[in-house]
Amino acid sequence: MENYIEYLIIWPVIIFIISLFLPKYNEKWISGYALSVLAVHFIASAAFVIYWMVQGSEWINIKEFSVYRSEDFDFYIDFFFDHVSAVFLMVGSFITFLVITYSRYYMHRESGYKRYFNTVLLFYAGYILTIVSGNMETLFIGWEILGLTSFLLIAFYRERYLPVKNAFKVFSIYRIGDVGILLAIWASHHLWHENISFYKLQNFDLVHHHLQAHSWFGIFISLMLLIAASAKSAQFPFSSWLPRAMEGPTPSSAIFYGSLSVHLGAFLLMRTMNFWEHQISIRILIGLAGFFTAVIAVLTARVQSSIKSQIAYASISQLGLIFVELSLGWTHVALVHFAGNAFLRTYQLLVSPSAVSYLIREQFYNFVPQEQNIGNSLSKKLEYTIYLMSIKEWNMDYLLDKFIWTPLKDLGKLLRFINVHNIFYFFLILYSLSIILVYFKHSIPVQVVQVLPSFFAAIGLLGVFRAYAGRINIFVCWFLIIMNHFWIVLAISFNDALSAYEIGFYLSGVIIAAIAGTAAILYVKKREPGLDLNSHQGYVYEYPKTAMVFLLSALGIAGFPISLTFVGEDIIFSHIEYDQVFLAFVLSLGYIISGIALIRIYSRIFLGPHAKSYHETAIKAG
Repeated sequence: MENYIEYLIIWPVIIFIISLFLPKYNEKWISGYALSVLAVHFIASAAFVIYWMVQGSEWINIKEFSVYRSEDFDFYIDFFFDHVSAVFLMVGSFITFLVITYSRYYMHRESGYKRYFNTVLLFYAGYILTIVSGNMETLFIGWEILGLTSFLLIAFYRERYLPVKNAFKVFSIYRIGDVGILLAIWASHHLWHENISFYKLQNFDLVHHHLQAHSWFGIFISLMLLIAASAKSAQFPFSSWLPRAMEGPTPSSAIFYGSLSVHLGAFLLMRTMNFWEHQISIRILIGLAGFFTAVIAVLTARVQSSIKSQIAYASISQLGLIFVELSLGWTHVALVHFAGNAFLRTYQLLVSPSAVSYLIREQFYNFVPQEQNIGNSLSKKLEYTIYLMSIKEWNMDYLLDKFIWTPLKDLGKLLRFINVHNIFYFFLILYSLSIILVYFKHSIPVQVVQVLPSFFAAIGLLGVFRAYAGRINIFVCWFLIIMNHFWIVLAISFNDALSAYEIGFYLSGVIIAAIAGTAAILYVKKREPGLDLNSHQGYVYEYPKTAMVFLLSALGIAGFPISLTFVGEDIIFSHIEYDQVFLAFVLSLGYIISGIALIRIYSRIFLGPHAKSYHETAIKAG
């Protein structure tokens, strides 16, 4: 039975890799291949779940292999299968099969036909990996794949301005959730003194013993999980991103934001429920977040002018109720609710193009305007206030922009003195002097040494802020993001003795990706002297291979699971002590903002309306 689970996990990865080599312009081969392999996987999944239930539905835990192991740290891939995984597996495999069937005809003659199917197959591989993950590290791999594919599918119509803009906005919100995951992983290492598996979390006595001794650590981990789940499932205050994600093709909206991806925040809470269910304060927060989201979303849905936005907010409201159910401990009710909501939203989104045409016809032939009724009573004033707030989507976009993105941009603008003329001298000289301090750290007072890790990590973070806010020189932004990794290594060197192997393991992925990305930028810059970050350039049409090289390089530097940097991040966090919360937060924020800045550079150079007028250019809107 364990081998069967491994096949179910490996199969989606293999079919994605094979799909990359299919002929680009043969739609029949591309869609036929995707449909047949997903049908096989759905049938195999159904057969396995039935067999597993007949055998008694016992939990299955598989420790697959160690990616990296040292004396006090073990990064291993682990798989876990229970009733939650079974429900998500059956619903996910069937809905993906249905959406692929629909996509064969809906995407007909689209220029990115193969790109669309490749991305959906990559999403499916990430989804399967997430729902059968056995520890936080394995879950984070699938989690990151889902975030990337989400960005690529929202920006599918990459010649338009609005899809690219909204794709970047959604990716940014996802990265906020990644902060929660990273900090939860770090805190879990110190709470359990090991890479804890979800199978061990099912042991009530073990969990209760650790939480009694470290109650504040338990609350911190649970809060980070709630932030990650809320960002992924579009709960307040992150709800406004879901309607923006509907810029992608309708079938991708159905599979991502109606049925599967958007429910994975709830999945994260279900998977870790044995950890937080005995923390009353956390349960109250989850219930309040879900209830507040459900009320706001249902009111906002009723005033939307776009049918896809109506469906998006309706889905958010149901997810809010699922959060309430989980806070009450009703896991089985939440699973049934998930399945029903997923199928309903998939159906609604797939028929939405037809529904729009029907409604237009009704409007022409049966429209009856309402009589004007302006009242001054308290109830009417309250009704109008709620209506206006719903039209404005309760200012959720404004709140995020004011309290998160604008302060980051303002801080980056304050660092304008970091420019192309002084960046190399300033940072290289400062970094060289700092390395000397590492060799003499035993001669420095202990109080100073304790502050230095946070100080040097903060320098790297400030550079990332500058890269995030930078708009003109590409090389300045690129260099600052790369240097952040070197500042992190320097900071941890003061904190704990990193071995030469660990440093080499971590920085090797960064250096390789940096060289490839720099070569890609130089290649485009040589042919396009006016290249900058002031607007979208759209050069993916003229340099598609270069765009792919740069995207892979950016993902490597950002710590995407395909790279050594991803494992290196976990190694770095294993050297942060339990009382260094500020250092852990600075490092997490640096990783997250650098990932956002890298995707921003990619989207500015290669996506959006083309900079040259002889290419077909979509009208800028929004």
